[in-house]
Parts: sequence; C-alpha cells; structure tokens
Amino acid sequence: MSTSTARQIAQEDLVQSITDALQIISYCHPPDFVQALRRAHDAETHAPARAAMAQLLINSRLSYYGKRPLCQDTGVVQVFVRLGAEVQWIRRDGQRLQSLQALVNSAVHAAYTDPANPLRASMVQDPLGTRGNTRDNTPGIVQVELTDGDALEVLVVAKGGGGDVKARFATLNPSDSVVDWVLAQLPGMGAGWCPPGILGIGIGGSPEQAMLLAKQSLFTPIDMDLVRERGATNPEETLRLELHERVNALGIGAQGLGGVTTVLDVKVATAPCHAATIPVALVPNCAATRYLRFTLDGSGPAKLALPPPAIWDGIPERFDSPEALRVNLDTLGAIEVASWRTGQTLLLSGKVLTGRDAAHKRLTDLLAAGKPLPVNLRGRVIYYVGPVDAVAGEAVGPAGPTTATRMDKFVDTLLAQTGLLAMIGKAERGTTAIAAIKQHGAAYLMAVGGAAYLLSKAITHAKVLAFDDLGMEAIHEFELKDFPVTVAVDSTGRSIHQHISLHPSH
Repeated sequence: MSTSTARQIAQEDLVQSITDALQIISYCHPPDFVQALRRAHDAETHAPARAAMAQLLINSRLSYYGKRPLCQDTGVVQVFVRLGAEVQWIRRDGQRLQSLQALVNSAVHAAYTDPANPLRASMVQDPLGTRGNTRDNTPGIVQVELTDGDALEVLVVAKGGGGDVKARFATLNPSDSVVDWVLAQLPGMGAGWCPPGILGIGIGGSPEQAMLLAKQSLFTPIDMDLVRERGATNPEETLRLELHERVNALGIGAQGLGGVTTVLDVKVATAPCHAATIPVALVPNCAATRYLRFTLDGSGPAKLALPPPAIWDGIPERFDSPEALRVNLDTLGAIEVASWRTGQTLLLSGKVLTGRDAAHKRLTDLLAAGKPLPVNLRGRVIYYVGPVDAVAGEAVGPAGPTTATRMDKFVDTLLAQTGLLAMIGKAERGTTAIAAIKQHGAAYLMAVGGAAYLLSKAITHAKVLAFDDLGMEAIHEFELKDFPVTVAVDSTGRSIHQHISLHPSH
C-alpha cells in the first residue's frame, strides 16, 4: 500500500490524548463501576462493610465534582496500544519521530505534574539499589499489539500497587480445578487490594500471556447481573458465575470487614495452551478502578467526555455515622485506647503523625543505633499514608491509607520503645503485629482504602516534621476533624479481619 493512502496520525495527538485520559481517570470512576457499587451497598446487611462502601461512593462523588484523585496511590501508568500496520506516524512540530515508550513517558510526565491536579509520583528507579523516586511517575508500562488495518486503539490504565501486589500465577495440571485454585488464593490475599473490586482470571497461553490476559480482562464493562439473569453461554461465563458466587460466599467483604460482596464481577479471558498444562493467572482490581479507551483517526486528539453527573445523584457529600465515638487525639491516653472495641466507628480529631515504609525503617534504625528520633512518638497515633500534593485551598491532597502489613515488622519495636498508642492503615494486620498490639495495649484503626479524597476533607492542616527528602513518605503532622476509622484490632488483640485467614469459609 502506498504511503499516500495510509492513515496519518500525529504523535502529538497521542501524547495529548493519553495526558487527558490520565487526568480524567484520576478522579472519575467508570459509570458501570459506580452503578455496581451502589447495588452492592444497597444489598449489604453487614454494618461495617456497608459503611465502607458508603465512604467509597461519597469519595467517588466528591472526586468527580472536585476533579481530585480518587486514591492517593494514583497508580502505575499502563498503556495498551493496538496499532494498525497501515498507520503512518507524523510530527506536526517537525521534530524526529519518537518511540511509543518516549511518547507515553511524555504524557505521564505532563499528566502527573499538572499544577491544577498534581498526581502522586510512585515510580522508583534502581529497584535493587537507591530506589530513587523518578518524581513524575515515569516510566509508563507500554504493551503494543500490531494489528491489520489503519486503526489506533488505546487503553490507558492507572493501576494501584495494592491490587498488583496481590497478583497470583500457577501452572496447573489439566485435571486440576481452576475454581479450587482461585478460591485457595483469596484468603491469603487479604484485603490489601481494597475490595469490593473485580477479579481478572487469565487462562492458557504462556505464563506471561496468562498474566496479561488476566489484567486486560479487568478493563471491560461490569456485566455480572446480565450474565446471571440470562445464564452462561460458554465455558468462560460458566466459570465466571461459579467464581462470583463462591468468592462472595467466603465472607471477606468490603475492605475485608465481612459481608456479602467481595467482588462486583469476575472476568475470564482464555488462550490456547500446551496440552500438558493450564497456566492460570489472577489479578485483582481495587475500588479505585481507573481506565479509559479511545481511538485516534488522524483528525486530532481524542475527544474525551466525562460521564453525566446523574450517575452520582443521591449520593451524599459527607459521611455521617450517628453511632460513632468522637475521639480527641490531643488528650488520648492508654486508658481510653483500652476502652475501644473491635468494630467500633471512631471519628478522630486532633493531631496525628504520618509514616510509611521508608520513615519506619529510618526510625527503627535510629532506635537500634541508640540515637534520638526526630519526632516524639509517645502518646501519639501514626497514620500510614503518602498523600498527593495539595493544590490551592487544600491542607493536603487526597490522603488515603496504605497497606498496614508492610509496617508489621516495625510494630513491636515502636510500641515497646517509643510509647506509640495506635496506628491507622488499611486492611488486616499479621499475627506478629497483632501479638505486639495486645502485649503493649495499643490499637490498630482501619481507614477505608480507596476513599482518599473523602479522607483528605477531614484534614485541616498539614506540615512536614521530619525526613523531608522522602517526599510523600516524609513524616507529616496532620490536624484532623472527624476523620472516620474502624477499630480493626483492639487492645485485647481481637481483630475484625481474622475471619480472612482463620475462617475463610465463613
């Protein structure tokens, strides 16, 4: 085919379209996800899980109208490109053509450093060495499929770390049960992937192809209600229906708090495989589901429209819990902490410290060396969070909790040597952390993962106290006003999440 009839697409249009898509998906859920979450909330009878889903819905509404991120983990950028073999790239600016990787990186840089809605940079380089933050969330992850014709189709995803870290893979024998394998994975995955969400199952191909099938299956419309109503029409849908029913029967529930809905949908994608194997991959998508598709035809950047606001009609603007106990962190003491009981809703006001992995490592290293800490932890509460940068009018950007189990190995040291009273994070704690909490009469409080913008509204002031070089992982002091949490582990060591690992069938 002569180049005169090839479809010409300007590389600048691809960069602008990806940039725009990344901004939109940072604050706008897909409509089908909001609708599915609303149905799950309305059907939920377990109070803690219902409250968690209410916060996710309120957060979704606030983010849509405020154009600020749904979650403080604004994701690793993953761009899936279906590139027609007849597409001809051009540059309007007269510069040399660039690789797709370079184009994606330009878009990621522009989107994540946008002053109107800055997004958190989570990517680090030199993963076995300095692990220095790239500061603009580059590089993006690019997958390219060369297709027939002259179409350019792009899927832009911002995938949070809490979901991908729970991914699983196995090569099964042809006689093994895929259902049994998937069900065996769920209790060990815990709640760090922020359910309710979607499970993607990839079956067949090679190991890496199965993982890619699982991930890409997540970014299709939620249609489980339709499939349940009309019945399965192929083996993939039969598997989806069985897994949806049996995963939800595990009782893990929203945020691992128990309840009837752990997954809103289960997606299954398959490919031919070797006769002696069944490669199977599982990738979950969290409550911060973020993706967008577009096509380019050479006429300019993609025209990306927001969903109609009616999707969020009826969802309140604030979370209210009449039975919640109000707590003043500035006068908090061990006796009050000991009075809390697992499952209680607390509304926290007063000053709280923040700290994640890097800060915890530095604190414990200083303690081991007999050196003074840069902050006094006695009588304090620490929040596991790495916030998004603030914009005008905000004390802090979206500031939701990170997975608490990553800090488990530091808990005993800090409780024993600093006088720390309590911790705030997301999902469950491990057995060693729970034992330390019980031994020292402390508590672990759970904030809702995926409700970062809602939670940031309860932060009235923020300042950095230590380790400024760590960026979003520096130790901040936040001042809170009615910040909602659930007592997840009380001072007696009773955990609201223990049913995940101890009683996975209930």
